[in-house]
Amino acid sequence: MWGRTEQQDFRSRVRGTLLGAAVGDALGAPVAGLSLDGIRAAHGPAGLTGPAPAHGRRGAVTAATQLTLFTVDGLVRAHVRRDAGGWHPPTDVHRAHRRWAATQHDWGPDERRADNGWLAQEEWLYVRRDPERACLTGFADDTLGTLEHPKNPTARDAAAAVRSAPFGLLVGWEPGLVLQLAVECATQSHGHPGAYLSAGAVAAVVHGLTRGESLEAAVQRTLGLLAARPGHQPVTDALRRALTAVTRGAPGPNAVEALSAGDGRDAEDVLAVAVYCALVAEDVAHGLRLAVNHGGDSTAAGAVCGALLGALHGETALPAAWLTELEGRATVLELADDFALEMTQGPALHGPKSSSPAWAARYPTATA
Repeated sequence: MWGRTEQQDFRSRVRGTLLGAAVGDALGAPVAGLSLDGIRAAHGPAGLTGPAPAHGRRGAVTAATQLTLFTVDGLVRAHVRRDAGGWHPPTDVHRAHRRWAATQHDWGPDERRADNGWLAQEEWLYVRRDPERACLTGFADDTLGTLEHPKNPTARDAAAAVRSAPFGLLVGWEPGLVLQLAVECATQSHGHPGAYLSAGAVAAVVHGLTRGESLEAAVQRTLGLLAARPGHQPVTDALRRALTAVTRGAPGPNAVEALSAGDGRDAEDVLAVAVYCALVAEDVAHGLRLAVNHGGDSTAAGAVCGALLGALHGETALPAAWLTELEGRATVLELADDFALEMTQGPALHGPKSSSPAWAARYPTATA
C-alpha cells in the first residue's frame, strides 16, 4: 500500500533518477572523446563547469538518454502486461529497445506501427546521437540474447550500464531480481561480463537508493549480490576502488582518472568513476562536474552519476539552471510521472475492476 507521502517521495526519486541521468549525459556530451588536457584546452583550466553546446545546442542529450527513456517505456508495458498475461519483462524491454532502433533509421514516427504508444511518437527522438555500435547491432532483430548466448560477446562499453538505471526504480522487487533483470536485458546488446554485470550493479545501487539507503550501503549490498556471479571480479574491484578512493585525499580530476584500470571507457571503469563522484559530491552539480572532466567516457560517467545522485536526493536537488536547457525535459518528466503512476496505482489503470482506455493507448500491448 502506498501512502501519499510515500508516493510523493517515490515520484521525486523517479524524476530525479531520469532527469539526473539526462542532465549528466548532456553535460558530458560536449567533451566526449577528449582527454583531460583536451577538455582544459577547450574549456579552460577548470575544465567544463556547466552546459556547453553539443549536437548543435546546449543541453543536447545522446543515445544514452534515448535508450534510458525506452527502457522505462518497456518496464511500464511489462507491468501492464502482467495483468493481461504474457509476463516476461526482458521481452517487453527488448521490444522497447527495438522501437528505439527504429528511431535511428526512420525519418519520423510511423503511425502504422500498432505498438508505438506515445513515446515513439516524439519526433525529437528521431535523431542519431552517437549510439554505440553494439546497441545498433544488438537491437537490429527480434532475437533475444541470453546469458548463455549473449549478443556481441566482446562489447564492453558502458551503454548497457547507462540505460539500466530504470530497473532500480522497481522498488517492489527484491534486489537480486532487479540485478538479474538488468543483466538479462544488457545481454541483448552487450555480452561481455564486465558490461552486463556493470549494468546489473547500476540497477542494484539505484534500487537501494530509491528505497532510502545511503549510497555506501547500496554499494556494499550490491557487492554482496555480485559476489556469486561468474566474471564479477573486474566489476567488484571497480566498486571497491571507488569506495577506497574516497579516503585518499581531496577529489579532483587526477583522482578520477586514477580510478580506471584501462582507458576509462570500459563499463566497470565508468561505474567506478560514477560511484566515486557521487560519493564525494558536495552537491549534484559538483558531482557531475567531477564525473565528466576526465579522459574516459564522460557522457556515460555523467549519466550514471546523475542517476545515482537523482535517486539519492530527488529531483529538487538537481541544478535548476541546467534543467532549463535540457533537451526533451518535458518528455522525461511525462515518462517519469507515468512510471510512478503505474508502479503506485497500476490496478486503477488496468485492473479487473477498472481500466483506462487512454492508458492502454499510451502503453499498448500489441506487438505488431
